[in-house]
Amino acid sequence: MVAEITVNNTDEFQELVDNKDIRIAKAIVDGILENMNNKKKHVHVLSVNCLEEASTFDITLDRKYFAETLQENLKYYVEQELYEECSKIVEAINKLKEKSK
Repeated sequence: MVAEITVNNTDEFQELVDNKDIRIAKAIVDGILENMNNKKKHVHVLSVNCLEEASTFDITLDRKYFAETLQENLKYYVEQELYEECSKIVEAINKLKEKSK
């Protein structure tokens, strides 16, 4: 299931991104982990509902960036001291790197 975040406008979403909101990192990481074994080239990881614009933006990720994206988001999990999830992320990164060899 794809995570959804509802904001008033795109500026509010940008503020969440700038403030490194853990909900965004969690949505991205969960989306990657849930799709590790499928063959889709692009994976839908997050929907952002903007109330004022009456629109939804779907964020997708190319499979070739999975490891890099997990590595980038790992630091947010460490900051939040979510160590069990950190170990799952590291395991997934290692698995992806092994596959790419």
